[in-house]
Amino acid sequence: MSTWAPRLRHGLAAMAFGWWLISVEPAGAATINGTGAVLQGLDKVTARVSEIVTPLNRLVRFGTLEIVVRTCQKTPPEEPPESAAFLEIRDAKPDEETVSLFTGWMFASSPALSALEHPVYDIWLLDCVVAAEPE
Repeated sequence: MSTWAPRLRHGLAAMAFGWWLISVEPAGAATINGTGAVLQGLDKVTARVSEIVTPLNRLVRFGTLEIVVRTCQKTPPEEPPESAAFLEIRDAKPDEETVSLFTGWMFASSPALSALEHPVYDIWLLDCVVAAEPE
């Protein structure tokens, strides 16, 4: 039996426990559910940076990418700032089969933590869109 397999399982279990530990909210803390997300996209070929504002569950395009934000949550103003969004990103090139590139959470404070890996495009989360409360 290989000696790296048990270490890999142990390392993955430790990582999963660490993620669970940092995701547990302290008593009284609540997240604010956004109505959309503000993303930023970089086209590496043209060096063009674009801000992408998208509502939840609506497909938006950036180059050949199709992006859907499923949920976006942010901390309240009295907490340290953090926004997190669950995204689905596919590459839909003409005359080719659509390929799923990314499905998961992105964090505004740590864009490299769970980044989209693509040779032409970079996408990262800037913030959640929160509807203004009526006065």
